[in-house]
Amino acid sequence: MENQIKNHCANTLASTLDHLVVAATTLDAGVKWCKETLGVTPLPGGSHPLFGTHNRLLPLVSPSHPLVYLEIIAIDQTIPADKALRLPRWFDLDDPTIQAQLQAEGPQLLHWVARVPDLSAALHAWAKLGINRGPMIEASRPTPNGLLRWKISVREDGQRLFNGILPTLIEWGTDHPRKSLIGPTFSLKSLTLAHPQHDLLQRAFSAINLQHINLTSGPPEILTELVAPDGSLKTLRYLAP
Repeated sequence: MENQIKNHCANTLASTLDHLVVAATTLDAGVKWCKETLGVTPLPGGSHPLFGTHNRLLPLVSPSHPLVYLEIIAIDQTIPADKALRLPRWFDLDDPTIQAQLQAEGPQLLHWVARVPDLSAALHAWAKLGINRGPMIEASRPTPNGLLRWKISVREDGQRLFNGILPTLIEWGTDHPRKSLIGPTFSLKSLTLAHPQHDLLQRAFSAINLQHINLTSGPPEILTELVAPDGSLKTLRYLAP
C-alpha cells in the first residue's frame, strides 16, 4: 500500500522540460540572432500583456521531453506591464545586470521552464525544501486558435533563482503552443546544468520527478546542444555573471 501511494505521488508530480528561454533586448534582435545562430527564422509567438513582453518560437523534438520548444522573449515597449500586479517581469528581464549583459553580448540562453501536471503540488514540494519559487499566477495570450492559458510560478521579485538554473514551473491548460508550431524542427540532443548547490537542486528535481536533465556541480551554467535539420550541431551556452 505504501508503495502504491509513493507511485501515485510520483505520477502526480511527473514533470519534464517544457521550453528553453532565450532573452533579447528587443524581439527584432532576437529574430536576427536566431537567423545568424541557428539559420532559421523563428515562428510567430504572441504578446503577454500581464508582464509586457512578447516572443517568437522555434519547435524542437526530443523523445525524453515531448512538446519541447525554444522561446525568444523580450520586453515589448509598446505594451506596459500590468501595474495592478505590481510585479517585476518574469525571467529577471527587469534586472539591470541582465539587460546590460544582453546589450553587451546580444541575445542568449537565459533560463528554462519545466512543465508540471499540478503546479500547486509542485510548489508545495519545493516549499518543503525551503525553495520559494513564487506564487501561482494565471496567464494567457491570444492566438489564431483562441486564447492560450496557463499557470506559472513567478516570484514577486521576478528572480529566476539559483542563477537561472532552477526552472520556472508551468502548468498548461487544455492546449499547448508546441502543437501548432509547423516549421524547421531542431532536435534537442542534451540539456546540461551546473551549479555549486548541485545537491539541493538535485533534491528539487527529484521532488517533482524531473528526469533526463544532466546536472553537475560547478559554476552556474546552462548548456544545450541542438541538432539542426541539416544534421549540424548548434550549441547554446549561458554562463551566469
